[in-house]
Amino acid sequence: MSAAHIRQSVEQLAKHFAAHPQDAISRDKPAVATVESGLRCKAVGPKGEVLITDMPAAIGGGGSAPTAGWYLRAALANCDATMIAMRAAQLGIELSQLEVTVDSRSDNRGLLGDVDGAPAGPLELSLTVRIAAPGVPEATLHELVHWAEAHSPVGDALRRSLAVQADIRIG
Repeated sequence: MSAAHIRQSVEQLAKHFAAHPQDAISRDKPAVATVESGLRCKAVGPKGEVLITDMPAAIGGGGSAPTAGWYLRAALANCDATMIAMRAAQLGIELSQLEVTVDSRSDNRGLLGDVDGAPAGPLELSLTVRIAAPGVPEATLHELVHWAEAHSPVGDALRRSLAVQADIRIG
């Protein structure tokens, strides 16, 4: 989709929600997970979407698919990239580069239970954004990324219970 199409779509939706705020509240599509075998799990969405996870062999899995934790990081990376691209389109900024990397640091003892108070989830997430747009000041790109992060649904869900650090790299 072109930046003009994205900008027009966002503007139309914002105008609709301003006139009909009740339409902005919706139930999100569910994901239903089942264990296929061992620690290999399959989540299915309402339109047949499928997401497979497995745990590494060291913890008893088969290592046949990414872990749910990797999908969490991928979801944040994709969601932030989407929001950055949407905001750039809204502002008429033509991006020549956009890459969002999310990694984390974990205490894996948390997977085994309450071992010395280690949490089961990540201790922290870090986000690195590589972004470039010819002729656009760096300060504008920083603003764009910060706006997108503040409006990222996945980022918001994580930030309300987990601190997320952002490292923005231009170019």
